[in-house]
Amino acid sequence: MFVTTADPILEPPIITVNTVLSLLAVDYPANKLACYVSDDGCSPLTFYALVEASKFAKLWVPFCKKYNIQVRAPFRYFSGPPSSSSPDVSSEFRQEWKKMKVIWENTEAQTKGLPHLVYISREKRPKHPHHFKAGAMNVLSRVSGVMTNAPFMLNVDCDMYANNPQIVLQAMCVLLGVNNESDAAFVQYPQRFYGALKDDPFGNQFVVLIHVRKLSGEDLQKEFGNSKVFTKLAAQILSGLNEKTSSPHDFLSSIEAAYHVAGCGYEYGTSWGTKVGWIYGSATEDVLTGLTIHGKGWKTVYCSPDPPAFLGFAPSGGPASLTQQKRWATGLLEILFSSRSPFIATIFGKLQFRQCLAYMWILVWALRSIPELCYAALPAYCIITNSHFMPQVQEPAIFIPIALFIIYNLYTLSEYLQIGLSVHEWWNNQRMLRIISMTARLFGVLSVILKLLGLSETMFEVTQKDQTTTTDDSNANAGRFTFDGSSIFVPGTTILLINMIALAIGLLGFLPAARDGNGSGIGEFICSVWVVLCFWAFLKGLFGKGKYGIPSSTICKSGALALLFVHFCKWTSRI
Repeated sequence: MFVTTADPILEPPIITVNTVLSLLAVDYPANKLACYVSDDGCSPLTFYALVEASKFAKLWVPFCKKYNIQVRAPFRYFSGPPSSSSPDVSSEFRQEWKKMKVIWENTEAQTKGLPHLVYISREKRPKHPHHFKAGAMNVLSRVSGVMTNAPFMLNVDCDMYANNPQIVLQAMCVLLGVNNESDAAFVQYPQRFYGALKDDPFGNQFVVLIHVRKLSGEDLQKEFGNSKVFTKLAAQILSGLNEKTSSPHDFLSSIEAAYHVAGCGYEYGTSWGTKVGWIYGSATEDVLTGLTIHGKGWKTVYCSPDPPAFLGFAPSGGPASLTQQKRWATGLLEILFSSRSPFIATIFGKLQFRQCLAYMWILVWALRSIPELCYAALPAYCIITNSHFMPQVQEPAIFIPIALFIIYNLYTLSEYLQIGLSVHEWWNNQRMLRIISMTARLFGVLSVILKLLGLSETMFEVTQKDQTTTTDDSNANAGRFTFDGSSIFVPGTTILLINMIALAIGLLGFLPAARDGNGSGIGEFICSVWVVLCFWAFLKGLFGKGKYGIPSSTICKSGALALLFVHFCKWTSRI
């Protein structure tokens, strides 16, 4: 089991500790499990937090298995009343629950029968590329290979705790139950979130995007339970008879080999990162590696069980959300313009055409930012120059854009209503899609352009994570958009200002004379108002205070760009 963390400030060690404890307590023989934690920040705080976690695990793991606890991340479990999946919730359980809570809150403990817990902080040197998370994952693969050499790997982020204690068995069931087991590569679980804010104010919970039919434990057993190979191998593993999966070397004697394979120069002259392990060359190493696997003809399974397999943290606030989206946009575009693009994998590899289309749909997300930026500025340009791009009200052609607008919004709204989401959540996702496209994705495009021109290299930006256990809907600031001094907010603020200026010019009657006698109409004004509504969070930020307000430096930069845009409009109207 692999867990990765990179920054003790952006990714507090307590989050990593809870994820590790939930993995150590899964329903699987302890002597067959090992958890490897990669700390790219080389933080003493993270290290000592894991030392204390290993002590607490000696009591926590037996407690979870004795009472068949469902949620095995302590911070989530102790945030509610005592609960157990066992039919008999005795007074003994309640006493032990109180004892465990006191120990968790004061961090003490001891017992035996635990999986291995291995802390890794790999070697880094200035002139040796470390390849960010992909490099860390390859180090974990090599170190685990020389220390425990397990036949299965489980990879999660530091904030993605195991929400289902049987998830390891279910994943093995899926992998060993497919028609041709030698072609099975991996099982992927959708990203679900705990403590998520109501109505998804930051548009990053992806409920509609990843919605599929959920499979219960009975569904999985019904679907894959007839696999004779799985039944036989699972019986061997659970009874401890399958010694072939144990490490070929003594655990302690393998430490020296682990130091060697974790060295920063180990990969030189090897195929690591190009043909073996996680593939280098993109900030979204998971997508690139998955694409490479599919391009070789391997089969994968997407599984969405109920309850969810893992739960993680959804970024809250503007900076964290946009930073995450920028990294994704950058990484996906890097793949699109690389030698490993889906087109090449389809023509020269074994990637199926439908898989190619699915990958392309995702990889071109960031390219939408350029036309969206132009379309967002177009209504303002037409109003300021008293021109038009929409048909006039009296023209029958006006019904074409009106119909497209209504049909699109009704269709997307129906997607949300069909799975029980609210109209408010639909609107939050629609406006955030506009904001993300013209801010984070635009910067992702610029980053890749600079990389292709050889002017700079892209960076892996870690998303800030917080430990949230409950959602206080009564808190007036819950879900409120936040800002910082990052330049990523300049394009959005500029778009808002130029549309507000255009509306002011139009409503105050400062429009120049129309050239063809048909100046700006109601269509241009409606489009401009729609843009302002989409950037309503930025409008509130113009008058907000502290982290809820747009910094004055950003407003000044955006104001200068907006005035430059108005001057450009005036200049073109005179040509």
